[in-house]
Amino acid sequence: MASIEMRGLTKAYPGGVTAVDQLDLTIADGEFFALLGPSGCGKTTLLRTIAGLERATSGTLLLGGRDVTTAAPGKRDVAMVFQDYALFPHMNVTDNIAYPLRIQKVALAERRRKAHETAEGLGLAELMDRRPGQLSGGQQQRVALARAIAYRPQVFLFDEPLSNLDARLRLEARTFLKRLQGELGVTTVFVTHDQAEALAMADRMAVMESGRIRQVGTPSDIFHRPANVFVANFIGSTPMNLLPARVAGTAAGLHLMLGDVRLRVPVMAAGLLHEDDEVLLGSRPEYTDLSVDQRPDSLPGTVAVVENLGAAALVSVEIGDLMVQAVVPEGDEPRVGEPAWLTPQNARALVYRRADGILVANEPESPAAERTVPVTA
Repeated sequence: MASIEMRGLTKAYPGGVTAVDQLDLTIADGEFFALLGPSGCGKTTLLRTIAGLERATSGTLLLGGRDVTTAAPGKRDVAMVFQDYALFPHMNVTDNIAYPLRIQKVALAERRRKAHETAEGLGLAELMDRRPGQLSGGQQQRVALARAIAYRPQVFLFDEPLSNLDARLRLEARTFLKRLQGELGVTTVFVTHDQAEALAMADRMAVMESGRIRQVGTPSDIFHRPANVFVANFIGSTPMNLLPARVAGTAAGLHLMLGDVRLRVPVMAAGLLHEDDEVLLGSRPEYTDLSVDQRPDSLPGTVAVVENLGAAALVSVEIGDLMVQAVVPEGDEPRVGEPAWLTPQNARALVYRRADGILVANEPESPAAERTVPVTA
């Protein structure tokens, strides 16, 4: 197995397009690491640069302490699973799995033995004579995984391998893949645009935008303490509510003014704000309380939309020009058009500087590592 270290890694294309912009990142040996971000953020280019399918423009890439910045793909000891699985349509399952061993000039009997041994562990033993066109999407995915595993690489590289599966199979596949990686202990880099996949599967993750890393941390770090408004909006099944506020002071101390409503300064920003600071109050819908009864120090509005989520409902409330969302338990849904009062949970709320979108927060009490990269213009 091997760690991955990037120092100032850059990949630029003719015409001034910089897909990966001076990244510094270390992925630990045996870690399941997710690269998350919107389309075009550079995550797949970064993965392909690690694989050697793209040549870095500048910077250094180390695999297991070995400089592979200019090494050919076949010299890096990595295995990649592509989004479309990239199986050979004219080969059966056995030959597809054994193909990397064939390139390594492993003897025919040995590579077939390893192919069958790997396939057995992935539930493919009955499919070895079939071709990809005779397999379901989930079966093709397992063949692609088996091909990577049979090679026994130091690093697995997964480029959105679950995106072609239907919703039910995707859930099953991510559980299977996480368990398999844990059993094998192979360093794994997993590219996805689906934040639910990254949160569910990764030991740590990086959120990317425009070729740069906006935050690195555990899924819990990034969900509960997004380092900037981009991450706050991108992470979570629903975007974080970001409400313009001004810091005001009285003899009793500082508080936040949202229009005429006065709210306590969130615990996480205690002692870090100054009078007249212009900020954004961040509150996830899951941590925003809703009441149809008038409450003091709450935000009044009108229910605009109620969306059924199954065991809960997402309620959108119009507050002036803002649309603020809250999640309520099944059975507690208000009616559309009904008055409602929203209260961000103080212990869960966050504060961001309005000027640059950076989180204002005390250091977390837990020792969990959280490394952040400031937002740059």
